[in-house]
Amino acid sequence: MMESFFWAVPVVAVVAAVTTAVLQRAPRQGVRRLLALNAVIAVGGIVVLVALLLGVVDPAHAQTEEVVKPDRWAALLAAGIAVAGSAIGASIAVAYTGAAALAVISEKPEMFGRAMVIVGLAEGIAIYGLVVAVILIGQA
Repeated sequence: MMESFFWAVPVVAVVAAVTTAVLQRAPRQGVRRLLALNAVIAVGGIVVLVALLLGVVDPAHAQTEEVVKPDRWAALLAAGIAVAGSAIGASIAVAYTGAAALAVISEKPEMFGRAMVIVGLAEGIAIYGLVVAVILIGQA
């Protein structure tokens, strides 16, 4: 588990640096490239999901050191879906509530506290997804 964390941190740092550089150089082309990259990653994820569901890949035989229950992959998949769905829902909610909060704050600055509470409640949706994911992983 920690080994994958040590591999992930440098990869995330490099991706963030490259993304920042590309977006600073050509913002419109950079956004198009990022959307294309996200589409490729999404298609890859769908291919892996279909391979798992059709039985082309057997996750029970892909063990290395630890003994894993054969149906544990279903709980991990459900946890991933819970986190992804809640993150997408939270991003949509924050987009709408954040825009409305900015509009209210520009007209009445004293409403800042109330507006941020509403935006914070929208961000809480992602927390609920993480809690559900932890519960699902704990059940497996």
